[in-house]
Amino acid sequence: MSTYNGYDSGQWDENEALLAYYSEKFSLPRQRIRTKPPKPSNEQEKLEREKELVDAVTADRGIALGLEITYTPARFEAEWLYDSLRNFFHLDLITDVMAQVKGGKEASVYRCQPHPTVDAEWLAAKVYRPRQFRNLRNDAMYREGRQILTDEDGKPADPKDDRIIRAIGKKSAFGVQVQHTSWLMYEYTTLQKLYAAGAAVPQPVAVDQNAILMGYVGDGSRAAPTLHEAVLEPAEAEPLFQETLRNIEVMLNQGYVHGDLSAYNILYWEGKITLIDFPQVTDAQANRNARKILSRDVQRVCEYFGQYGVECNANAITEKLWARYAAPDPMDYLADMSKVEAARDEAERLKTERVERLKAEREER
Repeated sequence: MSTYNGYDSGQWDENEALLAYYSEKFSLPRQRIRTKPPKPSNEQEKLEREKELVDAVTADRGIALGLEITYTPARFEAEWLYDSLRNFFHLDLITDVMAQVKGGKEASVYRCQPHPTVDAEWLAAKVYRPRQFRNLRNDAMYREGRQILTDEDGKPADPKDDRIIRAIGKKSAFGVQVQHTSWLMYEYTTLQKLYAAGAAVPQPVAVDQNAILMGYVGDGSRAAPTLHEAVLEPAEAEPLFQETLRNIEVMLNQGYVHGDLSAYNILYWEGKITLIDFPQVTDAQANRNARKILSRDVQRVCEYFGQYGVECNANAITEKLWARYAAPDPMDYLADMSKVEAARDEAERLKTERVERLKAEREER
């Protein structure tokens, strides 16, 4: 088992609330939450108390699910981690969780030991935080033009399903859960399409209601750093910049704009890059903000590689990419205008007929 490394003492009050939530959600033994103990008086007491709670909560949930893992979760983390990954264990996709390799406000990533039948040295499990505690961003700009995806197979929900539309509009518990599921499924289905198209993205393996299992980048001692954390050799910068542009082109060719591309969402390992984090992927054709979002992605990429002396004009690159892959076809525009003109002519014809009919009726009187 991994050793306990302590936790930020400044998070004590927040963690107390989180523990209460998970204790109620998963029906932990009542004697453990009957009374709230006094706050620790010093740092050492805080660490000792927290370790006791970590061990207790982790043991309860792990035993209940028949799981035992190497990684020791923090006490507020154990419940949703076990609950989110248990189906991957039951489907013989993973046999152990070794370490957390990335923590975030919306999701955390864990290095997992794959089942012997899975052809991989390691797998990465991206587990979304419970929606009550995620940093829910204003994602309307990204969601424009996207259909609601279901959790059964990632296919679009019936647009005529008034129940879903109303729930989302009212932001009810069901509506928020539907949006959460759709957000997650967009990331998974995007990974599937981009990986098949030859993009440098993790290989998607499986998806569940709150987690995505995918290829892992790194080794047994550490995960691949992001470009933001890496220091490139001068000779690497230009080829990696071109590889990043190639991936942007692959995305556009599939109808996507990443939506949050930067040095923070590109991994670097052994001279190669891997693009990650696709829940906010934008529809290049249906979203009116797509060009602006693409321009921002390209600008961020140019700013990073510009530090290494790579010459790039973000505006020119955006114009070129947009014109080649996403700009509306002039013939489609003309066809649409022809339909408008035809509709306008038909409306005018019907109006004229109505006026003439009314005139004729008056004359008959």
